[in-house]
Amino acid sequence: MSSTVSRVRAAYARIEAVDRPEIWIGLRPQEEAEAEARTLDARVAAGERLPLAGRLLAVKGNIDVRGLPTTAGCPAYAYAPEADAPAVARLRAAGALVLGTTNLDQFATGLVGTRSPYGAVRGAHDPQRVSGGSSSGSAVAVALGVVDLALGTDTAGSGRVPAAFNGIVGLKPTRGLVPTRGVVPACASLDCVTVFARTLPEAEQALAFMAAPPGRELPALPQRTPGPWRVAVAAPDRLGELDPGWAQAYEAAVAQLAEAGATVREIDLGPFTAAAAMLYEGAFVAERYTAVGGFVDKLLSTGDPGTTAALDPTVAGIITRARDIPAHRLFADQDRLAALRERARAKLADADALLLPTTPGHPTLAEVAADPLGANARLGRFTNSTNLFDQAAVAVPAGEVNGLPFGVMLIGPAFTDDRLARIAALLQPETRLAVVGAHLTGQPLNPQLLALGARLDRTTTTAPVYRLHALRTTPPKPGLVHVGEGGAPIETEIWRLPAEGLGRLLTTLPRPMTLGSLELADGTRAPGFLCEPAALTDTEDITHYRSWRTYANNPPPRTHPTTITQT
Repeated sequence: MSSTVSRVRAAYARIEAVDRPEIWIGLRPQEEAEAEARTLDARVAAGERLPLAGRLLAVKGNIDVRGLPTTAGCPAYAYAPEADAPAVARLRAAGALVLGTTNLDQFATGLVGTRSPYGAVRGAHDPQRVSGGSSSGSAVAVALGVVDLALGTDTAGSGRVPAAFNGIVGLKPTRGLVPTRGVVPACASLDCVTVFARTLPEAEQALAFMAAPPGRELPALPQRTPGPWRVAVAAPDRLGELDPGWAQAYEAAVAQLAEAGATVREIDLGPFTAAAAMLYEGAFVAERYTAVGGFVDKLLSTGDPGTTAALDPTVAGIITRARDIPAHRLFADQDRLAALRERARAKLADADALLLPTTPGHPTLAEVAADPLGANARLGRFTNSTNLFDQAAVAVPAGEVNGLPFGVMLIGPAFTDDRLARIAALLQPETRLAVVGAHLTGQPLNPQLLALGARLDRTTTTAPVYRLHALRTTPPKPGLVHVGEGGAPIETEIWRLPAEGLGRLLTTLPRPMTLGSLELADGTRAPGFLCEPAALTDTEDITHYRSWRTYANNPPPRTHPTTITQT
């Protein structure tokens, strides 16, 4: 069975097993997805380079996917897009396969994941708690292992809050780095397309394909003086009320960065929390009325309960109240925001990033139902200011509290996305893996590495003490064996992946493959796949190719098998 087809079948089986229908708004028929998977596998087999081949993608329901309706979480708003949004198109061009569109807080208005006529999306780890919004379905689809990647949007924190609640990674890029064409706007001047993944390298890879050259002039970033990463953190008494155990979990993340070599210093969060309150309490919410207010008013004017049932009442209230905000308030708020932005920059000074808890807590569905506005406002305490301040952010898991995921985020100036990811990686332990065969870039098993968040570090060769054989397996793969004298240097890729990812990979490693220590051309060693000597009977020695990739692209007619003596 081909790689992408098998992954699609596994995904649909997983969808049935997890029984979370509220995740999806538009799920493609399995037969249609399998047909596209067969095409992708054929393209890879023909030698086409598709780095994301085999990767499964879910797309938030306010982002255009050709062939599926764009609803923005409102069935009466649905339209049929003529083309994929650029973010979707770029991932598809790299080989990703879209399974469907996901549920969200209607019109991307909310941080809870419950404001939808398609149903409240429950947390991946505790169905009594909210999943976080507005990109709720996308985050849960990744967390439950249905898809590898998912797209969301982030105006107030929608690409970070669900990541924290579901124990995954959420990248909120610099505004404009990923085009927002084909996205139903929430606040067009602030909206960002975001990506979810289970690991940081996996999310980074997707973002690299989605990103475009900046559509605006690059700002003059402060010159960074050499030295360790400098990370600003919140003084404990300035975080405000947190759920039990969250302050301790945050302090542990701060300590982990310090132990990894970062220089940590405390700052006052005053400008950040003051700006966060302005996003919904000030005049900026009027931009939500600009986006969809006319449609909401028209729907409400019908007076037909069947028609107005398509609107979430909390969302409709937020949008319609924004209609009457006077223009002078907007100008006053813009002046106040500019002053807060300058204060925030001064607080950060030469810091490379600001580390914060992603949210102050994780509410239950019942708590949100009892106080929908208050519970939602609390969740945006640390996230709301990011886009107002024109900053980039990355949210990553940072342990557990009472058995549930706890997440932190790193925030920095626009266009410091890569820097933030490098600092965030200090919170995600990594290991190396050397691969010589079917896990190489573009080969059938490479998606297994990508699904674990692996990223290519470099290409090298083994020391000249190994021989390579073509095994009789499906998919075809080589067997690398240590022979000492009489060996040859074999093309090798060194990948970096989360330490827990290597453990997951080993649980799926079939015989005769084993994990051993490979000697590389520079004399160093790295964990890598070797072959049990007993499996070499009736195999072909292909060492003279010095590369599995070269052999796979030019397989010769089968000759008599050879057997060699191992040392």
